Formats: sequence, structure tokens, C-alpha cells
Amino acid sequence: MTEDLVQKPDGIVVGYDGSAEAGAAIRWAAWQAGLRECELHLVHCSLWPLLTHDLGPVEGVADSGLQHYAETIRDEGAAQAANEVPGLRIRTSLLYGWPADNLRRVSAGSRMLVLGSRGIGGFMGLLVGSVSLELAATADCPVAVIRSDENRVGPVVVGVDSSGSAAALGQACEMAMATGAALKIIHVLRIHFGVGKPGLASSGTRGAAERVLETAAGNARAIAPTAAVETELAQDTSVPRALLNAARSAAVIVVGSEGRGLIRGTVGSTAHAVLHHARCPVVVARHAAEEPAGPVS
Repeated sequence: MTEDLVQKPDGIVVGYDGSAEAGAAIRWAAWQAGLRECELHLVHCSLWPLLTHDLGPVEGVADSGLQHYAETIRDEGAAQAANEVPGLRIRTSLLYGWPADNLRRVSAGSRMLVLGSRGIGGFMGLLVGSVSLELAATADCPVAVIRSDENRVGPVVVGVDSSGSAAALGQACEMAMATGAALKIIHVLRIHFGVGKPGLASSGTRGAAERVLETAAGNARAIAPTAAVETELAQDTSVPRALLNAARSAAVIVVGSEGRGLIRGTVGSTAHAVLHHARCPVVVARHAAEEPAGPVS
């Protein structure tokens, strides 16, 4: 186990704050790093130096003080990761300042950033998922938000839109190859109701949706040739609801997000809804601002 700040892009970064949700994130991240045979970089962020200069031990009290407390949390997380995957390469960092800023910087270019569903720094009373939501929209790598790591045997489910959702599909293929899971590609044909008209899609619209799925499946088979690929064309008035229904037995659901909301730290409405309501881990793979969306080539 080592501690340094030199970025190694091939690794997985995980944030840990000592909470139960962060513990699930540690275990899931360690599992993924073990499957990919890459390094796990565990990061604990402490806000205490922003609030007080008195970080040292209390006089006469062994193993006390805010600095020792932060180091204990960091080491606790590393021990959980080592217990999950014996022999895993683990690197740790204890950083000071706002968690989102630190984690965004440290994870730049990494394979994935993994977070608990309650975000980092819950002792400060942050809203549920506030840090995770911001990083899902602004991090320079895929972001996995973990509520529970109990189900690891289901399929990898990915939602694709009319653009082909290249980033999400590519990430889902990578996860299916790493875990050996089946890949389930979902495209949702949104139903619009009109006065006196049934909520059905026209044949032309359905044909276009089927072509989106056909193209996505072809791209997936080229990227992940050993993965079992299946497709589903869902019809619903709500895209997030259709994706969540399709992912009830999933080990993970992957969604795309442009990350171009008007408010910094926001994701698209579909990704936002899935992050809040999915019971399985959610991976958000967003396009960089300069990268045009399009099918995987």
C-alpha cells in the first residue's frame, strides 16, 4: 500500500468518507480493479483544515486529534479494499479541501471514479448525492455511484438514445468484458398521448428506433466480441422509468450524460432520475464538451 499524488490514468479512483455507502463503493471499486488487474487509488478528503488549525492530538489523549482521525478513516478504507481483493495494488491519498474539487482533479484521465450514493463528506450535512451528482456531470472520466454492491451476477444494462450513446455503450462493453456478464442494450421509444388518440408510436418512428438498436448491437459485438448481447425496445411515457424497469435484475446500469446543464454540477434529466432511483450501481459516462455524440465506430 502506498500513498502519493502522481496520477496513474490506468487505475480506478474511489472516494471514501467512512460511511456505509462509501464502504459499498470501496468493495465494488476493489472488485472492479481486481477484474481489470489495475491499481485502486483510494482518496479521503478532509474539510477540517478549512475550519480549524488545531489538527493535532489532545494533550494527554493517545491517538486523538483531527489529523489522526482523518488518517484512521483513510486506513480503514484501504483495509476494506485489501480484504475484498487480497493482493490488490492499493494507493491512498489524504487530501484537504472540498471533496468534489479534489476528486475531480485526482480522477482526471482514470478508468473510473467510484463514489457512494450519499456523496463524500456527509458529516457536513450535504444533500444526498450532492457531490456524486456534481462529479457525474463534471468529472473527466466515467463516474460510478454505488448504493449497494450486493448483486454482481446480473447483466450490464445500458440505455442508448438516438445518437447511439457512444460513451455509455463503450463503457458498458468494457464492463461486460471485465465481468463476463451479458450486455443488455435498451432504447426507449417515448410515447406521446394526444386527445382522443392512443399512445402509440408510428411505424416510421418505431422503424428508426429499431435501427438505433441494430446499430448499437453491431457496435457492441465489435467492441465486446465475447459478450452475450441482447436488445430491448421499450415503449413508455418516461425514459428513466423504462430504463429502471429494464434494470431490475441488473448488476449495473450505464447511462450517458452530456454534462452541459445550465447549472454547474448537474446531469441530464434521465441520468439524474436513474441515479436517484436505481437500486443497483449506476455508471454515468458523459461526452466531453468538445466531443460530438455519435455511434461507436
